[in-house]
Amino acid sequence: MLLEKHKDYIDDLLGRYPIKRSALLPLLNLAQKEEGYVSQSAMREIAKILDLTPPQVFETATFYTMLNLKPIGKFHIQVCRSLMCALVRADNLIEWLQQHLGISVGQTTPDKMFTLSAVECLGSCGTGPMMQVNDDYYERLTEEKVGKILDDLKQTGDCPLKTGPFMVPEPG
Repeated sequence: MLLEKHKDYIDDLLGRYPIKRSALLPLLNLAQKEEGYVSQSAMREIAKILDLTPPQVFETATFYTMLNLKPIGKFHIQVCRSLMCALVRADNLIEWLQQHLGISVGQTTPDKMFTLSAVECLGSCGTGPMMQVNDDYYERLTEEKVGKILDDLKQTGDCPLKTGPFMVPEPG
């Protein structure tokens, strides 16, 4: 339970906002950091903390692509598919990744190493095609470069799961 484990942090967080609902994203991010994804039980708990309904929390959690509603792999590969990346063949890169990893977009490899997502703009329009793996950007990608990146990730296997651009300060 978030409230039990992070009571002081949550109290401090709520004190920063004149409207409790404003703490929704930081609490969702905290839940994801805690479990690796935002679970249904975490959404219910956050709703209770903020005096919201669970559907209000769910609608926010489903809007932001950096929030995951199910467990993901150790390495979350997010490939930009917006217009600028599409023009430099991001769709081909997504197809290659699906074949190389043996999964479809939205799936996780059986070894729980990789989850593949196609996302909208990641803010690197001049350097496409590009992808984000956890919090790291990789730009001007080719199949060869991506293959090397995947091999390196498989070999090191020690990159911690990260939570995306809405970083929450460490509780405590």
